[in-house]
Amino acid sequence: MTTSGGHSGSHRGAGVVAERIDDAPTALVGFARALAAAGVSVCSTRTATFLTAAAALRYDEPGAIYWAGRLSLASSPDDLAIYDAVFATYFSLDPEHDQSTVRRQAPVLQASVPLTEDSESREEPKEDSYALPPVVRARASAEEVLRNRDLASLSRAEKQEMARLLELLRPGLPERKSRRRRSHATGRIDPRRTVRAMFAAGGELAVPRRHRRRTRPRRIVLLIDVSGSMAPYADALLRFAHVVARYRPNASEVFTIGTRLTRITRSITMRDPDAALRAAADTIPDYSGGTRLGEVLHAFVDRWGHRGTARGNVVVIFSDGWERGAADELAEQVARLGRLARAVVWVNPHKGATDYAPVQSGIVAVLPHIDHFVAGHSLAALEELLDVIRHA
Repeated sequence: MTTSGGHSGSHRGAGVVAERIDDAPTALVGFARALAAAGVSVCSTRTATFLTAAAALRYDEPGAIYWAGRLSLASSPDDLAIYDAVFATYFSLDPEHDQSTVRRQAPVLQASVPLTEDSESREEPKEDSYALPPVVRARASAEEVLRNRDLASLSRAEKQEMARLLELLRPGLPERKSRRRRSHATGRIDPRRTVRAMFAAGGELAVPRRHRRRTRPRRIVLLIDVSGSMAPYADALLRFAHVVARYRPNASEVFTIGTRLTRITRSITMRDPDAALRAAADTIPDYSGGTRLGEVLHAFVDRWGHRGTARGNVVVIFSDGWERGAADELAEQVARLGRLARAVVWVNPHKGATDYAPVQSGIVAVLPHIDHFVAGHSLAALEELLDVIRHA
């Protein structure tokens, strides 16, 4: 490999980075991009973590670069084989200096260190060694790790496990007071029942009867963006809608939005979730298409909102806010919807990223007109969404 200095040669492991320390960050960013091109879910946050870890170690040590990248860029066991192959290709490892050699040179980070006196009396590592000090790890269950994983980065096996975990959700939907009343030990005096009790007692004044207003479930309306930019999250969000709709079939409405408005309430309430998703997919004509949120919400408010579907109820919109139409139209329709609904909740999966900023024209337009702006990128975020809906 030839550098700007003019010399070239064969390097092992991270030697390509060691040629010029000034170019090391550029080379490491290129490696992260190569992993992303190979199918590994690498975001800017993981790349920044990789650069920080590599800087804390030594650029000229292959083991240090290998483990810094493996621990920060490989997010699932399915990524390890791809990571090893891309690492060997990108850093031009010689056949006799393969990944197993790199692993042997790298610090052993996989085993936990027991808290015993022997561990305290072990020999301290040398100052010039890049080996990290022993770390005591707390083991987390696979389900707990999966709860915080981004839904768009899951492998096929993890998606199946996520589908099982979504079925275990127990929504606590909001309630509203009904006009009807029922007898109760406390509350306002019920004149009719009190007078009847007096007649039954021969005109004697009886203990006043009381009643309170009944409670009824408040309707939940889910509008799920199924455009191309939301396709990685569509399956999990539709399964979430299935859980909500099955919990209160008579108090839930589910629509998909993209270039058209499609009501999928009937299909999504089928008992089997896989059958429900297949039926919904057959109903949706614009899956993974474009986005015209303003026009679609206009159609929803005109056709469904004023008829009572949204009036006094909680409307949840799942969308990243990418709008091909006019942002002013979108803002106007969300404002109309906000005047009808009890609360408007906007769920953007990208809000879960640490470096997210609401700069999309659609998001900027609707923020003044919504009541809650939350993330929906993971199972934990969807659980928090249920809590927002419950108290809306």
